[in-house]
Amino acid sequence: MTNEPGSSPSATSPGHVLAVLREHGPLTRQELQERVGLSRVTLVERLEALRSHGLVRASGHRRSSGGRRAEVLEVDVETPSALTVDLGQSHAALAITDLRGTVLARDHHRLPARHGPDDVVPLLLRSGRELLDRAGRGDTLRALALSLPGQIDHDRGVTVAPPTMPDWNERPLREPFADAFGVPVLLENDANALAFGDYCAMDRPDSTVVGVKVGTGIGAGVIVSRRIHRGESGTAGEMGHMRIEGDDRRCACGRHGCVAASASGMALVRQLRPSGARSIDDVVRRVRDGHGDAVRAAAEAGRLVGTVLATVVTIVNPRYVRVGGAIGVLEPFLDALRGTVETNAHASALRGLDIGPSGLGEDGAFAGLAGLVADELLAPSTVDNRVGAG
Repeated sequence: MTNEPGSSPSATSPGHVLAVLREHGPLTRQELQERVGLSRVTLVERLEALRSHGLVRASGHRRSSGGRRAEVLEVDVETPSALTVDLGQSHAALAITDLRGTVLARDHHRLPARHGPDDVVPLLLRSGRELLDRAGRGDTLRALALSLPGQIDHDRGVTVAPPTMPDWNERPLREPFADAFGVPVLLENDANALAFGDYCAMDRPDSTVVGVKVGTGIGAGVIVSRRIHRGESGTAGEMGHMRIEGDDRRCACGRHGCVAASASGMALVRQLRPSGARSIDDVVRRVRDGHGDAVRAAAEAGRLVGTVLATVVTIVNPRYVRVGGAIGVLEPFLDALRGTVETNAHASALRGLDIGPSGLGEDGAFAGLAGLVADELLAPSTVDNRVGAG
């Protein structure tokens, strides 16, 4: 699955027509013809092929200026469905979405601290089938997308899981889901999925976006030229394992001084355990209730993450930074992070920089995964393979 949004083997193919309609639609036939440069007869043939495969639909009519009202066409992103799965160190969340990212049905499971695929994968398969039945979307399922912490080997369809999820390391995940549901399966790092979700929610701006997720751990995703930038070995965005000068605390990865060892959700749980915190939910509740120790700890965590994020901002020079995760959206954390970045990043990188919280809440990963599914299913080469390039 290596399709790139907007790629096409032919500027006259059905996939190219759909790409133009997706980018600029809804459009009338005449407006579309002007953009793709095809003859009217050829365009009608392409549109009929796309319609027959459920890829294009009418969405209304233009207001008449005296003659017949022109029919308006758009890409159908509401009928196809995706099963999206957000798997973490303590949870598994599932949702049925359309290709726009609208959640149609959802389910959530708490997982034990040391869970593995032998128990969790059957749970996900069973829950996924039940969700499809509940949403009445079994016949429209077109793909499945799964996000989880750690690196993904996209060629082999296996995970290089973080130390906190050792039983998931090097485990093949694409095959069991593809066998169970008979659809393409996409795998993605959880922070990348969250970053892509915010990018899609901003209507896919032609800008660089950095998404930071601070929950149980710390991760980041980078969107460059409308695509997730994964790096040569899939480690782009592993911000949680950048070192903090003068901090020698041991991280779960085995090294010392990583920002995740001091500023992640689990680090805050450890710091606030004497005050009664036993989980990230407890930390969030104490911060929002205004407990001084929790507010101070969250602010210090934001300062530490802001210190390494300032370096990322200086190097990547994004237009937008969006911060999500249970800890990342807390006001004391975000305020301290923003202030630290503004103090430490290069002045040129700060011009026009927009730092804010993710606006997607618990749907962030679902939105990102749905966006990745849409890019895969609607890529010109995929469409041409499906309908025939003609």
